[in-house]
Amino acid sequence: MADGNRFFFPATRLILAALVAGVLAGAVAVYVSESGSGNNAAGKVAAAAGKDDAACTAKAGRAKQVAAKAVGQVAALQPADPPQSLKSLAFNGPDGKPMTIADHAGKTVLLNLWATWCAPCRAEMPALDALQKEKGSNAFEVVAVNVDTGDDTKPKKFLKDIGVETLAYYRDPTIALFNEAKTRGLALGLPVTMLIDAEGCLIAHMNGPAEWSSPDAKRLVEAALEP
Repeated sequence: MADGNRFFFPATRLILAALVAGVLAGAVAVYVSESGSGNNAAGKVAAAAGKDDAACTAKAGRAKQVAAKAVGQVAALQPADPPQSLKSLAFNGPDGKPMTIADHAGKTVLLNLWATWCAPCRAEMPALDALQKEKGSNAFEVVAVNVDTGDDTKPKKFLKDIGVETLAYYRDPTIALFNEAKTRGLALGLPVTMLIDAEGCLIAHMNGPAEWSSPDAKRLVEAALEP
């Protein structure tokens, strides 16, 4: 798939795969909630989130401009309407420690949620790996987060079996990340991909796989990195 020609995803198969994956993900989803320590803390968190969302909403024009570059192999990518702050999305980093999108401040992120049982994920992971290898830098990263429950054994074997070598290993075994994306109206199933700018604002998103190593995808990344 990394060569852009080895795999082709007919539109109907993509939609069906995403819907089936959504049913499976919903069947195993575990909903969680967190509360601040006292009304004061909750108020401050809400105020900060409101400020971040307001700043992101102002980027609606930018979101449409970037998403307009999503053609061909990545044409399913839709502009955020409106853009929203995703700084609080949480998962574990390559070192196993908790982190959020806010920890990637200053870097444009292509956030992808995947699982070992997701057939479309298996097909697109090598392309995401190739995209990271070619375009990864201090300004851009493909952050592919595994959402399998259980320990790391199966996901790590999965990545080894399909030849993924460049992507850093991000994880959320609680499924809370997928559930939050679902609550925000961004996820129907897996895979789901979100393009997030250097300030943590959602610029565009899509459900289902894409040929992320294609020239179309590379041009999209370049457009997202333009000032």
